[in-house]
Amino acid sequence: MSATAELIEKYRTLAGREIHVGPWLQIDQQRIDDFARVTGDQQWIHIDPQRAAKESPYGTTIAHGFLTLSLLPYLSQSNHPDFFSCNYPGMRLRVNYGFNKLRFPEPVLCGDRIRARTAVQSAEEVNRGAQIVYKLTIEIEGKEKPACVAEQVMRVYP
Repeated sequence: MSATAELIEKYRTLAGREIHVGPWLQIDQQRIDDFARVTGDQQWIHIDPQRAAKESPYGTTIAHGFLTLSLLPYLSQSNHPDFFSCNYPGMRLRVNYGFNKLRFPEPVLCGDRIRARTAVQSAEEVNRGAQIVYKLTIEIEGKEKPACVAEQVMRVYP
């Protein structure tokens, strides 16, 4: 059996199951400000704590939805040095193919702690490689609704 076929079989058996819970990360104003500066998204609800305290329905600044999304590699620990070899044996290359679904049900307030939960949705062969679809849920400590729910498509090649 090829490395690709073995990988697909491994992930098919994991379909519907959570495979990882990442570390908590506190979102502070400095991180929000840095993201605003890099992306050019300078909306006051993100970068003006005084105005947000007075005018925002949240009483504080909130993280950009795309900031939350951009933290997925850290939150899921998918770029940890050991992640690739442990999770994709026999493969040499992984490509982020995109997202099928993406929602931001709850804002991340400045000071909130977030973490990601990863579950496998499906696995199939594509273009001599494996396509694995993950459901990623970024939860906010102490809140019922998640900050982000994403269906991410990854492709892995031998």
